[in-house]
Amino acid sequence: MPHPLLPELETLSTQVASTQAYELCGIQLLTHMSPMTLEVQIRHSSGADVSLDDCAQFSGVLGAALETSELLNEAYVLEISSPGIGEQLATDRDFQTFRGFPVEVTHRDLDDAENRFDGLLLERDDESLQINIRGRIKRIPRNQVIGVRLTSPGA
Repeated sequence: MPHPLLPELETLSTQVASTQAYELCGIQLLTHMSPMTLEVQIRHSSGADVSLDDCAQFSGVLGAALETSELLNEAYVLEISSPGIGEQLATDRDFQTFRGFPVEVTHRDLDDAENRFDGLLLERDDESLQINIRGRIKRIPRNQVIGVRLTSPGA
């Protein structure tokens, strides 16, 4: 169950990100850590790579907004990063951005068995997801795809 403050933290983070020409990609509040940790993932609205300096700059701006909002009234660590290896692809933009990258596709076949394929992401359209597996194109109906995540080459 998500933390009750998460929706408000997500709204604030999204607003701050948009004023800085970023998009919010993900947010988690890890309360089992001491101090608790707020993990925020961003990307440039333009699609450009996010640098360490970008993360540091955004951390300062978001940190100030969090202090002003008083949403978190105990000690916390703020971690800013960008999506990377191991991240799930979800949006059309993700699938465009990472075309040609190595991915792991989890899907259900016609017998309702779960399968995994590793290959290079080719395309996702309204009907199917296409990946290149060692030179062969595999077309998987979208309604059978459970998840697609980035992997490292040769993984």
